[in-house]
Amino acid sequence: MSDSPVSTVDFGNTAIAFERKTNKELSRMSWLFGLMRRPWLVSIGGKLTQWALTLRLPVQTVIRHTIFQQFCGGTDLADCKNSVEDLAKYKVQTVLDYGVEAKDKESDFDQTLAENIKAILYAAQQNGNIPIISSKVSGLCRFALLEKVSAELPLSAAETEEWQRARTRLENLCIEAADHGMSIFIDAEESWVQPAIDYLAMEMMRSYNQKKIAVYNTFQLYRHDRLAYLKESHATALKEGFILGAKLVRGAYMEKERERAKANNQPSPIQPDKAATDRDYDAALIYCIENRNTIASCLASHNQKSNSLQAELMSQQNIDKNNPHLSFCQLYGMSDNLTFNLAKAGYQAAKYMPYGAVREVIPYLLRRAQENSSVSGEVSRELSLIQKEQKRRKK
Repeated sequence: MSDSPVSTVDFGNTAIAFERKTNKELSRMSWLFGLMRRPWLVSIGGKLTQWALTLRLPVQTVIRHTIFQQFCGGTDLADCKNSVEDLAKYKVQTVLDYGVEAKDKESDFDQTLAENIKAILYAAQQNGNIPIISSKVSGLCRFALLEKVSAELPLSAAETEEWQRARTRLENLCIEAADHGMSIFIDAEESWVQPAIDYLAMEMMRSYNQKKIAVYNTFQLYRHDRLAYLKESHATALKEGFILGAKLVRGAYMEKERERAKANNQPSPIQPDKAATDRDYDAALIYCIENRNTIASCLASHNQKSNSLQAELMSQQNIDKNNPHLSFCQLYGMSDNLTFNLAKAGYQAAKYMPYGAVREVIPYLLRRAQENSSVSGEVSRELSLIQKEQKRRKK
């Protein structure tokens, strides 16, 4: 890599980033991100929302036309159609995520599986606009059981059967994806359930990543051990003859992780500082590019420097922008300056699009609002880009 690589993408081009947004939509986004810039307001709003839902007060309409509209594609697959087609006009693909969380009954897990399979069948008919769906193992298995398996504690006979049912659900999902030429992102979760998820993800990749990529595990690089685990997973894939799927993220549970480690008097799994996270993240993406024949990776990050680095390396090494093993992804409703400028430049870029009934996806939405308001500069950057485009249009 040269000392001063020339960026292949102008991430400051707001005309491309917000081309599909009307002036009215930009004003609504500016108002919403202005509110989200205040952590105290987000915290109070989250508590009031939960309270209102408990009392069954009519707040869902307000939520649907504000934060839901910004960060979700729709209430069901049919409702997502316009959002998916809107992205496709700009050569942006969609990663569908059934955004229902916090369930713990077998019937709930069966329902989540059915919804995910429905999403695969729906996606397979969308002319390549939806190449991937995302799934949480905790949506298919009881969290406490994942925790017990991760701690390598002995399971009762009933728990062993329960674990096998969870494994079968995930396998059924992977079979459907592979049969329809699709892929699955298996999301990363809290560190105390991640070993069980890693075990299942590796098992699925062994079976379904033999000739082409169908299953991705997710590597949270804000954990200090994940770069090493990425390389360990790759070594296993090479030895056993399958393609490693690696979705690279920084992470989403930092405060929870630190608080739990402190409460249990354990060392924190989180990197000592942001610089260490950034260093490991970029090292991971470089490693994936270097090993792109045997690793299929997705750069799932809102960090402009990391997105620029991957685009630059691909350009310098004359790697096809449509290489099936190198892609980019950002959350729906965030970082349009990254996604749409990457797509315009010819790279494979996608939006991660949650969907589901408003009431059911509220836990996701509240977490999204809280995460965004707590990340230094994240919301302010969104707001400044929106305001830049508004000023450009007034000239």
